[in-house]
Amino acid sequence: MKDQLGTDQAAQDQAAKDQARIDRFLLFEHRSEPILSRAGFVRRMLGAVGACLALGAGALGIGALGYHATEGWSWLDAALNAAMILTGMGPVDGVHSTAGKVFAIGYALFSGVAFLSVAALFLAPLTHRMLHAFHLELED
Repeated sequence: MKDQLGTDQAAQDQAAKDQARIDRFLLFEHRSEPILSRAGFVRRMLGAVGACLALGAGALGIGALGYHATEGWSWLDAALNAAMILTGMGPVDGVHSTAGKVFAIGYALFSGVAFLSVAALFLAPLTHRMLHAFHLELED
């Protein structure tokens, strides 16, 4: 029984460490805390850029797969059309099949949300740092 309590405590300690690691990655410092060091900010921005690239690549992959499957386009043509839709420039090739048109509608709506989400994810650390610095100046 005593050994099991020790194991439970170790599991709780590990869970607390894991949660603290997640909190450090996702959350920003509170206004009562000092501003993050330059090295910490660079790490935070690199994490945000990595997440933006991953989300952008995932969204591009979804579009390329969808156009390849519904329209039978080559992977290059499907990726080109998906990239143009994702960045808001519009389609390159016309969609002819009913399945392709339905996919294009859904992908266009998804692309707008994905683009805005990636932009917000990238700008969040910059905006937070700027506002945090202004808040520190007001307190002095």
